[in-house]
Amino acid sequence: MRPFAVRGRQAKTLSEADIRRLLSVATTSNSPKRNRVIVLLSVRAGLRAGEIAQLEWPMVLDAAGKIGALVILPGRIVKYGLGRRVPMHRELRTALVALWRETRQARGAERLGPVIRSQRGGAMSAGGIVNWFTEACRAARLEGCSSHSGRRTFVTRAARLVSRAGGSLRDVQQLVGHRSIETTQGYIDGDHDAQRRLVRMM
Repeated sequence: MRPFAVRGRQAKTLSEADIRRLLSVATTSNSPKRNRVIVLLSVRAGLRAGEIAQLEWPMVLDAAGKIGALVILPGRIVKYGLGRRVPMHRELRTALVALWRETRQARGAERLGPVIRSQRGGAMSAGGIVNWFTEACRAARLEGCSSHSGRRTFVTRAARLVSRAGGSLRDVQQLVGHRSIETTQGYIDGDHDAQRRLVRMM
């Protein structure tokens, strides 16, 4: 299966500069804390739009009620029912802490609901997440990007770094919830500079 395409092409992966531009758009929006978390759940945890929409606070909280060390995705909210546990990136954790504080102040006893809420207060839909990314990418002037760009970026970066962490592509596959290694490989952007270095080493 090919990753989500933009006008017939795979969604573009994001450079660090692209991510900062997207976060800048999020920070200057009407719901800056929420929107920053949307971006980081995509690029730092590799979540699909539907998973971002269905994520609930208990899935990111530890036993003490604080933002934990994992994003725990149960099978009921993920594709193919393949539940998974994604280690929490420090940047995502910081953003979630800020949103959690805001949510507790605003909602009190109702706080243990969806992490990402619409302007009306209910859970944002998967389509709403996709549309938010479309508008944010347009505002950031990121051509060829979509809601799937963050996930592709996460997979590509993880694949390039996994050997340094002592892992394999199988670990990347499990992190992002793919049923096969072949699907994971289809998400990964090649690096022409790395390919040239590789050939010179042979």
